Amino acid sequence: MIVGVAKETYPGECRVALVPSIVPQLTKAGVEIVIETGAGQPAGFEDRAYQEKGARIVPTRADAFSGDVVLQVRSFGANPTVGQSDLQYMHEGMVMVGMCDPLGNPSAIREIAKRHAAMLSLELIPRITRAQSMDVLSSMATIAGYRAVLLAATRLPKMFPLMMTAAGTISPARVFVIGAGVAGLQAIATSRRMGAVVRAYDVRPAVREQVESLGAQFVEMELETGEAEDKGGYAKALGEQFYQKQQQLMAEVVADSDIVITTAAIPGKQSPVLITAQAVQQMAAGSVIVDLAAERGGNCELTCADELVVQHNVTILGPTNLPAEVPYHASQMFARNISTFLLHLVEDGELKMDQEDEITRETLVTMGGEIVHERIRSLLDDGQPESIPTESNAPSSTAGDSALSNQTGDRQREGS
Repeated sequence: MIVGVAKETYPGECRVALVPSIVPQLTKAGVEIVIETGAGQPAGFEDRAYQEKGARIVPTRADAFSGDVVLQVRSFGANPTVGQSDLQYMHEGMVMVGMCDPLGNPSAIREIAKRHAAMLSLELIPRITRAQSMDVLSSMATIAGYRAVLLAATRLPKMFPLMMTAAGTISPARVFVIGAGVAGLQAIATSRRMGAVVRAYDVRPAVREQVESLGAQFVEMELETGEAEDKGGYAKALGEQFYQKQQQLMAEVVADSDIVITTAAIPGKQSPVLITAQAVQQMAAGSVIVDLAAERGGNCELTCADELVVQHNVTILGPTNLPAEVPYHASQMFARNISTFLLHLVEDGELKMDQEDEITRETLVTMGGEIVHERIRSLLDDGQPESIPTESNAPSSTAGDSALSNQTGDRQREGS
């Protein structure tokens, strides 16, 4: 079986789906690895490093797509504009493995099905114990949470830690993290390591113990949440009345914070607005908001995706692809996840698509010219728009926590 690794073409995407150190594990399982020339270079992995580990470098993109399986960080769907050119290389019987944003862009899945290629979506890895090591969304959210704190620190006109100096005492920065999922917990831990005083909020009181174990204060709000997750572990929208009351209660905590990091995203839907323009106006001058849900509109009313906005002397950042800013380690983590997933499917050097297996069944979205995933098929049947999103609003599927309803122990779904 030949597995190709294609160079990423999404603007600003510096990750690669496979790193050299993983190649021997796959070749030992009877898999031949071919790498499109230069695929790993943006992440710091040269062609010769792959060759030294047993991979073969191929000169063209068509060569990378000519094998049995193609691995990508962003397959068509998660790369809707530039990725359209990859449709010409998709052929009957081939298998695509990567993030393809099936919940946010189901129309792209239909285009893949028309090519009679099979698509395995990494965003849909089920939340079960044996799939933890395959969960790319949690891996990438770890990086996003860490990176968000660093971005905030560079913009805040204050230092993070308490300092007692001859020139006087410097008070610590006050950080408020909304959402205690993977990204949120990593943001809490990073802020604490830097010396900030941290508070955090999540709709589930059950995560209080995790928040406090990291040295943060858990913020309680008197809200009736109902069921915040669906049976698959994905976040559920909680209703307009709930969000309005949440906005009012949260405004007080936001106003008393130097930095606010928001992580609430719902797969395939608009992110809930948690911080209103009025709440931003109440913040102190120089405060910073980092909105990890910017890819789908943002948790702050004033957020603009991938832009720096300054309103009422408050800086609002809306990054949509923070893992790509740390491509070396992000690629290492992604490669470990995707290779574990691939090896789960390989038997005697061949790919076995056993749909009785939960991991295979839940990630397989197209096969034999059909959309075989019931949830994706229902989105199209319900009248999802046929147009494919432009790059400006295409989701990264790698950043925020799923609408405040996830935690490390439950293996969260990060916003896509």
